[in-house]
This record gives sequence, C-alpha cells and structure tokens, in this order.
Amino acid sequence: MEKDKYSILAEQLAKAIDIANEAIQKFPPKGWNEGIIKHVTNMQNERKEDALKYKNMSSLKELIHMALTRFQEGGGADVEYFWSKIKEQNLPFNRENKMEKILKRKKINNIGEYDFVIDTMIPYKQEGFIDENDIVLLNMMIAKFEQKHKP
Repeated sequence: MEKDKYSILAEQLAKAIDIANEAIQKFPPKGWNEGIIKHVTNMQNERKEDALKYKNMSSLKELIHMALTRFQEGGGADVEYFWSKIKEQNLPFNRENKMEKILKRKKINNIGEYDFVIDTMIPYKQEGFIDENDIVLLNMMIAKFEQKHKP
C-alpha cells in the first residue's frame, strides 16, 4: 500500500526532530543548561508524536514550523549541524534567510519580523552573518516600524 503525502511528510518531520534533538545535545546553544535541553527535546518529541498520530495537513505544517523555528532563526554550531544533516539525509526542509529578505526589502512588515530582527540582529552580527552597515539599516527599520506602531 502506498503511503499518503501526510504520512511521508510526518515521518520526514520525525527524522528532522531527531536531528534537531541530536544537534542541541551535541552542540548546546550558549546559555542552555541540561534543564533547558531536556525541556526543548521533550517539546520536540511531543511534536513528533503529534505529527505521527494526527492526519491534519494544516496542523502538520504548523508542527513543522514550530519544530524548525530555532533552526530557521538562530545560528551556531547546533544550527549548522542540523542543516548539514537535513541536507545529508535529503529531507525536504530548506533553510530560510529571513534577515536577508528583510534587509533586501528595507522594511519590517509585521510584529513577527520586528521580534525576529530584535532577537537575532546582535547574534547575527557576532556570528558574521550581517555587518555594521546592516546593523545601521536594521536600526533605522526598527525605528520606522516603532514609529508607525506606537500605541
């Protein structure tokens, strides 16, 4: 019997979650202790169980988003390890570069992007993903966004 698209994608997500857990255990992110690592891996394992148990494609897409957020938005040895293993195992997940899209557009479109920029611009600068000119541009975009969205 041929597997349906949902089952195939759920199994691929399960493999990606196993890789994610392995990545943060091998290369714990800065500031993460055993308690944080255990909490995150437990949450990821719950997502994996949900993905394999339910058969709702929109819920599965949300589980994929939640499971990959750290690896889409973060940086570090765990993130690099994760994406190299995803590619090695030929899993259908791609790394997005949200910061690049925002910088190209020269505009922060919504609160999600605003939070992303606020949370990641310093680590991105420290890791060499963006330079001083990008920081200046991002600060201008942040100010413009805050000006438009004052309470």
